[in-house]
Amino acid sequence: MQEIERKFLVKNTDFKNWATAKKNIAQGYLNTNPERTVRVRISNDKGFITVKGKGNETGMTRFEWEKEIPVAEAKSLLLLCEKGVIEKTRFEIPVGNHLFEVDEFYGENEGLIVAEIELSSETETFEKPDWLDVEVTNDEKYYNAYLSKNPYSIWK
Repeated sequence: MQEIERKFLVKNTDFKNWATAKKNIAQGYLNTNPERTVRVRISNDKGFITVKGKGNETGMTRFEWEKEIPVAEAKSLLLLCEKGVIEKTRFEIPVGNHLFEVDEFYGENEGLIVAEIELSSETETFEKPDWLDVEVTNDEKYYNAYLSKNPYSIWK
């Protein structure tokens, strides 16, 4: 129940040429306390509830628990969420032995594109595609919970 993840800004939309899957996502937060965020997500035709803990010193590793729930329940829970539902398209791009998930944000976060890669350890090496830009793993302003309250459009 640990997630090891690194995040990067994306330079351009060239990544779309290599995408093997695409999902439309709407997500909101029942709790945005950094010690424990509780997220509700609808991804295409599936619903999820996720609890995430605070990241470690590097920002790469944190507790994560996720459970699939019926879409109807996810829609009802989204109505209870704090202000600031996130809308984005997630592109899945295989690179070497890994999968990058690239989120292109809409609404108040329009213009922001963030790539994530999940790893089995913090020291695991991976191939970095040309479209990756600066790493933002430990920068909380790029966390979705932060973006829901402080959208990219007001601080870019």
